[in-house]
Amino acid sequence: MKLIIHGGFFSESQTNQEVKQAKQVALRDIVQAGYKYLETHNALETAVYTVRLLEDCELFNAGTGSQIQSDGKIRLSASLMDGKTQRFSGVINIEDVKNPICIAEKLMAYDDRVLSGKGALDFARENGFKYHNPEIPQRRKEYEKKLSDSIRLGTVGCVALDIYGDIAAATSTGGKGFEIPGRVSDSATAAGNYANAFAGVSCTGVGEDIVSGAIAAKIVTRVTDGFTLHAASDKTLDELKPYNGFAGIIAIAANGDIYHDDTHPYMVWALHDGEVEVFE
Repeated sequence: MKLIIHGGFFSESQTNQEVKQAKQVALRDIVQAGYKYLETHNALETAVYTVRLLEDCELFNAGTGSQIQSDGKIRLSASLMDGKTQRFSGVINIEDVKNPICIAEKLMAYDDRVLSGKGALDFARENGFKYHNPEIPQRRKEYEKKLSDSIRLGTVGCVALDIYGDIAAATSTGGKGFEIPGRVSDSATAAGNYANAFAGVSCTGVGEDIVSGAIAAKIVTRVTDGFTLHAASDKTLDELKPYNGFAGIIAIAANGDIYHDDTHPYMVWALHDGEVEVFE
């Protein structure tokens, strides 16, 4: 059993030690809780559970605490992929919900498994997901002042390998902040979140760069074709260099290899493979 999570990139972690330490503590607590859950649940269930914990933590830009878009509204995106069944589900730009990853989980049972905007919200309400305002005072303050150094690269994600050897990946984001309403990030696409029987990947960074590089799907495909996880990840991230692509990944392979990497410093992550490691 192995579990790895990320909390995105955090620019203020370079200068604010208090914030940095708080996020590291949160990641440690969440990865421990997720690993304990993995002991009695499968990879898919664990990926949802762990990302839900990340969404509920105001320190991260997903769920409660998400960034505000240019029109003053928060829109959330999340996706889930089951490496065993090859089913992918997600919601894009959904408003007024608490845990978009749980709505993505609900969609797994449907033929139409990726919904956006009003359709996603209608589905959520019809399935018992109640109104929730994900805004926190800090995000409103950042929006109102239009801070030039606002944190805009936050996403959360999880990749889990269970005792059966199955892999699942889940990713959730509140966006980059101040974006044009309607922008679609990578988080609810196969570029940002992908898994099969061979490997699983969750990405963070600039969504447009991640989509341009088809990062998650490309890494998993290369592992499927015989690359090691390390080699597949390095080759894929190297291909971002011509346009200075900004991305980070967490990944697990079916053979138990676990890997993380980024093109720029300060991606925060934590892993648990019997012992906990947290890094930023």
